[in-house]
Amino acid sequence: MDKTEFLTYLTDHNTEELSLIQGAPVLVALSGGADSVALLRALLERGIACRAAHCNFHLRGEESMRDERFVRDLCQRLDVPLVVKDFDVAAYQQTYGGSIEMACRELRYSWFEQERVEQKCALIAVAHHDDDQVETFFLNLLRGTGTRGLAGMERLSGHIWRPFLGISRNDILDYLKSVGQDYVTDSTNDENDFRRNRLRNIVLPVIEQQFPNGRERILVTMKNLASDRDLLANLAAQVLPDERHYSIKTLLSMSDPTTLLYHRIRHLGFNRDQCFQAVSAAQHEHSGRWFLGKDNYVMHVNRHTIDIEIEGGDNDVEIPIDLTHDVITPVNITVSSNNAPFSPLMCDGKRKVAFNNNVLRCERIVLRHWRQGDRFKPFGLKGSKLVSDLFADLKLDHADKRNTWLLEADGEILWVLGHRASALYPVTPESQDYLLLQL
Repeated sequence: MDKTEFLTYLTDHNTEELSLIQGAPVLVALSGGADSVALLRALLERGIACRAAHCNFHLRGEESMRDERFVRDLCQRLDVPLVVKDFDVAAYQQTYGGSIEMACRELRYSWFEQERVEQKCALIAVAHHDDDQVETFFLNLLRGTGTRGLAGMERLSGHIWRPFLGISRNDILDYLKSVGQDYVTDSTNDENDFRRNRLRNIVLPVIEQQFPNGRERILVTMKNLASDRDLLANLAAQVLPDERHYSIKTLLSMSDPTTLLYHRIRHLGFNRDQCFQAVSAAQHEHSGRWFLGKDNYVMHVNRHTIDIEIEGGDNDVEIPIDLTHDVITPVNITVSSNNAPFSPLMCDGKRKVAFNNNVLRCERIVLRHWRQGDRFKPFGLKGSKLVSDLFADLKLDHADKRNTWLLEADGEILWVLGHRASALYPVTPESQDYLLLQL
């Protein structure tokens, strides 16, 4: 396609993404190679305010420095604000492991998002195109994947925007030639040390030779798979409508509960194998199993449901309450102030408890959820006990533990609501000034 067609395609096929920008700048991931340089030039030609971010991984010696100099000069000539970040890939691998490719990917995307927020950019634009899509198809195929992997990259994924999907590498080179723009070339692209390079340099040329228009047909297949993926996700949401709690009874009534669960929660970073293990635990009534997704999402298998929570999401929430009157939220507690003679029959120690009025002298009384390591002094026992041990004695599953509220006064746990009271602030038969709390 010529320059006009190129720029028209960019506008016509990114209408949704362009509407999200609304005058805010776009952060362009700028390596200095043909693809990213074309992306910056094209967005600028379409009147989109751009900022650029360049990663220097220092993996190619002087060539890495050459790329940085080129990017700095280009941004200066185009009057585009630029930020450059130096990375120590070896140190990152030593800490987190993984391949060089994976380390570089994790480092740059984490930094891009940080810069996007700090610079108040709407989106992060990266220059993936159709040739990259085909390579991704084969890489995922050889890893063993489902519709999500075979469907390839999405035009918009979170804050990552890929305006060039639907455009070929040749289209990009033609555009650069038409505007007289040079670029740098990564010499390692000709080496076959990496899997993607072997696909690009060895496998795909053979396929193209033996099957003319093979790439175009693969792209059609990927679009079909993307449609299947989206349909499965929509159907899964209809069967399991709750956003975070999935009925085990409903899951096990389906012909393939693993696939159903996977398409319901894959966007939270859970893989198919984790879903298989969760369903297997549910089938065998093994509650208590948990699995970690992305962004601190945790999947818990409980007695009747498989629940998704954000680890630590509400554990740190403390809700101050006033025990001089009834508590309405987050739970309903009736508070009675008594001066009549006390009888132990007035309490059950679980849903109805009593404390002497000295508790009202506490500076901070709060309701909160259980945290790992919480201890209290149970009424009727010597010494202290871990709240987690109490939960184990009661055979509570994870959902019940997370939903249980604790009454805390000046850092001491007084009541595990609905289960056990503390021996602190005791009320004796002779007591006449005390509080009765009923859940």
